[in-house]
Amino acid sequence: MGDAYLAYRRARFRTRLPKDRLFTEGHFWLLPGTGGLQRIGFTRFATRMLGEMVEFEFEARPGDAVEQGQAVGWFEGFKAVTDLYVPLGGRFDGPNPDLETVIGEIHNKPYDRWLYAVEGTPPDNCMDADGYAAFLDGTIDRMTGRGA
Repeated sequence: MGDAYLAYRRARFRTRLPKDRLFTEGHFWLLPGTGGLQRIGFTRFATRMLGEMVEFEFEARPGDAVEQGQAVGWFEGFKAVTDLYVPLGGRFDGPNPDLETVIGEIHNKPYDRWLYAVEGTPPDNCMDADGYAAFLDGTIDRMTGRGA
Protein backbone atom coordinates (compact mmCIF):
# COMPACT_ATOMS: atom_id res chain seq x y z
CA MET A 1 0.00 0.00 0.00
CA GLY A 2 2.94 2.35 0.60
CA ASP A 3 3.83 2.39 -3.11
CA ALA A 4 0.28 3.36 -4.07
CA TYR A 5 0.66 6.83 -2.50
CA LEU A 6 3.12 9.67 -2.51
CA ALA A 7 3.53 11.17 0.97
CA TYR A 8 3.46 14.96 0.77
CA ARG A 9 4.17 17.58 3.42
CA ARG A 10 4.78 21.30 3.15
CA ALA A 11 4.39 23.92 5.89
CA ARG A 12 1.35 22.77 7.93
CA PHE A 13 -0.22 20.82 5.09
CA ARG A 14 0.15 17.09 4.58
CA THR A 15 -1.56 14.50 2.44
CA ARG A 16 -1.01 11.21 0.64
CA LEU A 17 -1.41 11.58 -3.12
CA PRO A 18 -2.73 8.46 -4.87
CA LYS A 19 -0.37 7.50 -7.69
CA ASP A 20 -3.22 6.07 -9.80
CA ARG A 21 -4.69 9.56 -10.41
CA LEU A 22 -3.99 12.57 -12.53
CA PHE A 23 -4.19 16.03 -10.97
CA THR A 24 -5.06 19.49 -12.24
CA GLU A 25 -3.92 22.99 -11.32
CA GLY A 26 -7.54 23.57 -10.23
CA HIS A 27 -7.01 20.96 -7.47
CA PHE A 28 -9.15 18.21 -8.93
CA TRP A 29 -8.11 14.59 -9.36
CA LEU A 30 -9.07 12.31 -12.25
CA LEU A 31 -9.30 8.54 -11.95
CA PRO A 32 -9.41 6.82 -15.35
CA GLY A 33 -12.01 4.10 -15.77
CA THR A 34 -13.25 1.95 -18.62
CA GLY A 35 -14.35 3.39 -21.94
CA GLY A 36 -12.64 6.74 -21.36
CA LEU A 37 -14.73 7.46 -18.25
CA GLN A 38 -12.92 9.76 -15.81
CA ARG A 39 -14.14 10.04 -12.23
CA ILE A 40 -13.35 13.48 -10.85
CA GLY A 41 -12.97 14.66 -7.27
CA PHE A 42 -11.45 17.33 -5.07
CA THR A 43 -7.88 17.00 -3.83
CA ARG A 44 -7.07 17.26 -0.12
CA PHE A 45 -5.76 20.78 -0.79
CA ALA A 46 -9.12 21.81 -2.30
CA THR A 47 -11.06 20.42 0.66
CA ARG A 48 -8.72 22.21 3.04
CA MET A 49 -9.47 25.52 1.31
CA LEU A 50 -13.24 24.90 1.08
CA GLY A 51 -13.82 23.33 4.47
CA GLU A 52 -16.38 20.61 5.09
CA MET A 53 -18.82 20.22 2.19
CA VAL A 54 -22.41 21.10 2.97
CA GLU A 55 -24.29 21.56 -0.30
CA PHE A 56 -23.93 21.09 -4.06
CA GLU A 57 -25.83 21.32 -7.32
CA PHE A 58 -25.08 20.20 -10.86
CA GLU A 59 -26.33 22.24 -13.80
CA ALA A 60 -24.99 19.84 -16.43
CA ARG A 61 -27.13 16.77 -17.10
CA PRO A 62 -25.98 13.26 -18.00
CA GLY A 63 -25.28 13.08 -21.72
CA ASP A 64 -24.50 16.81 -22.06
CA ALA A 65 -21.43 17.73 -24.10
CA VAL A 66 -18.95 19.65 -21.93
CA GLU A 67 -15.84 21.66 -22.72
CA GLN A 68 -12.69 21.91 -20.64
CA GLY A 69 -13.08 24.78 -18.17
CA GLN A 70 -16.88 24.79 -18.30
CA ALA A 71 -18.75 25.12 -14.99
CA VAL A 72 -20.97 22.06 -14.52
CA GLY A 73 -22.28 22.99 -11.08
CA TRP A 74 -21.21 24.34 -7.69
CA PHE A 75 -20.16 23.15 -4.25
CA GLU A 76 -20.49 24.91 -0.93
CA GLY A 77 -18.15 24.29 1.96
CA PHE A 78 -18.04 25.91 5.39
CA LYS A 79 -15.27 28.25 4.19
CA ALA A 80 -16.21 28.99 0.58
CA VAL A 81 -18.45 28.34 -2.41
CA THR A 82 -16.84 27.27 -5.67
CA ASP A 83 -17.95 26.46 -9.17
CA LEU A 84 -17.19 22.95 -10.33
CA TYR A 85 -15.20 23.25 -13.53
CA VAL A 86 -14.73 20.25 -15.76
CA PRO A 87 -11.02 19.60 -16.36
CA LEU A 88 -11.56 17.88 -19.73
CA GLY A 89 -13.86 18.04 -22.68
CA GLY A 90 -16.24 15.22 -23.47
CA ARG A 91 -19.62 13.93 -22.33
CA PHE A 92 -20.91 14.59 -18.80
CA ASP A 93 -21.78 11.21 -17.31
CA GLY A 94 -23.39 12.64 -14.18
CA PRO A 95 -22.76 13.13 -10.49
CA ASN A 96 -21.75 10.37 -8.12
CA PRO A 97 -25.10 8.73 -7.24
CA ASP A 98 -23.91 8.39 -3.62
CA LEU A 99 -22.86 12.04 -3.32
CA GLU A 100 -25.90 13.09 -1.28
CA THR A 101 -25.08 10.52 1.41
CA VAL A 102 -21.27 10.93 1.43
CA ILE A 103 -21.03 14.73 1.10
CA GLY A 104 -19.86 15.11 4.71
CA GLU A 105 -17.09 12.55 4.17
CA ILE A 106 -15.45 14.35 1.25
CA HIS A 107 -13.48 16.61 3.59
CA ASN A 108 -12.00 13.64 5.48
CA LYS A 109 -11.66 11.21 2.56
CA PRO A 110 -11.35 13.28 -0.63
CA TYR A 111 -9.60 10.52 -2.59
CA ASP A 112 -12.29 7.97 -1.71
CA ARG A 113 -15.23 10.12 -2.82
CA TRP A 114 -15.64 11.22 -6.43
CA LEU A 115 -17.92 14.10 -7.40
CA TYR A 116 -18.88 13.46 -11.01
CA ALA A 117 -17.74 11.60 -14.12
CA VAL A 118 -16.94 12.71 -17.66
CA GLU A 119 -16.25 10.53 -20.67
CA GLY A 120 -13.23 11.96 -22.45
CA THR A 121 -9.46 12.15 -22.64
CA PRO A 122 -7.52 14.02 -19.94
CA PRO A 123 -5.70 17.06 -21.30
CA ASP A 124 -1.91 17.16 -21.58
CA ASN A 125 -1.60 19.64 -18.69
CA CYS A 126 -2.76 17.06 -16.12
CA MET A 127 -0.02 16.02 -13.70
CA ASP A 128 0.94 12.76 -12.04
CA ALA A 129 1.39 12.69 -8.24
CA ASP A 130 5.02 13.89 -8.44
CA GLY A 131 4.11 16.77 -10.75
CA TYR A 132 1.21 17.80 -8.53
CA ALA A 133 3.47 17.69 -5.45
CA ALA A 134 5.84 20.14 -7.18
CA PHE A 135 2.87 22.32 -8.15
CA LEU A 136 1.68 22.27 -4.51
CA ASP A 137 5.14 23.35 -3.34
CA GLY A 138 4.85 26.53 -5.40
CA THR A 139 1.23 27.16 -4.39
CA ILE A 140 1.90 26.74 -0.67
CA ASP A 141 5.10 28.79 -0.83
CA ARG A 142 3.19 31.68 -2.44
CA MET A 143 0.46 31.43 0.24
CA THR A 144 2.96 31.42 3.09
CA GLY A 145 5.13 34.16 1.61
CA ARG A 146 8.11 31.86 0.93
CA GLY A 147 7.76 32.12 -2.84
CA ALA A 148 9.42 34.70 -5.07
